[in-house]
Amino acid sequence: MSRVLDRLFHNRTLRRWELAAQQAGDLDLPTLRQQRNQARALRKHLDQVIHTADGRLARPEIGSSFFSKPHGTDWSWRPELWRGPLPVSGIASARNRSSLGGEVTLFHDCSQSELTLRQCRNLREEDLAPFGLRMDVLRFEGSFLSLVVDFPPEATVGLSRGHLIRVDTTIASEKPIEIFARLNIRHGPNTEQITRELPLGDEEVMVEFDLAYSRLNEKRIEKIWLDLIFEAPDFNQVVIRDLTLCRVRRAAL
Repeated sequence: MSRVLDRLFHNRTLRRWELAAQQAGDLDLPTLRQQRNQARALRKHLDQVIHTADGRLARPEIGSSFFSKPHGTDWSWRPELWRGPLPVSGIASARNRSSLGGEVTLFHDCSQSELTLRQCRNLREEDLAPFGLRMDVLRFEGSFLSLVVDFPPEATVGLSRGHLIRVDTTIASEKPIEIFARLNIRHGPNTEQITRELPLGDEEVMVEFDLAYSRLNEKRIEKIWLDLIFEAPDFNQVVIRDLTLCRVRRAAL
């Protein structure tokens, strides 16, 4: 019975506001002002319901860490920016060393920043990550622009020269842009660096870093981070829809 009554009240409310919209052009000003205030109060609650429902019903689900991993993976990770909502979702005129969340940091040497970073919701059917990162660049007068992703401490546990570190990412841009991925591993006073170029024009890309050819001191590994380096980024918009990392034992030679 309550469901029937709810439908009746809902239909009656719809008809009331439909009629109010039709008559708004002919009402006297005091009545119109009263209806406007009522409509604004109602809209506040409706907007909140829609916002919450969109967040809960949209796919992929917030917090999802699902992604395809190669056989032999002993560690995998999707950073928090692509996994869940951040307390601060965007930065305008982002300065050097601006951080979005606790794991992603922007580096550049522009004297006047015309860069914007914003976390955005992924809504495409093919998206596996709940969120993405949008970077808008207007005029860029600096010599370098990079996004740094800090690995969690557990990524260093058990890491050896017998591992491959694999990066999978989905990147779209308004204009073609060269992007390089550089893996950095600090071991003692030294930092091992391996750089790979992302295939130009491909949206879904994968690169691997083979540690067998590095001079890594396995007993002194302290920190790992990934640089995404953008060449000539001015007047472009880059959307990183997903970024995942995994560690795989390389096949024995």
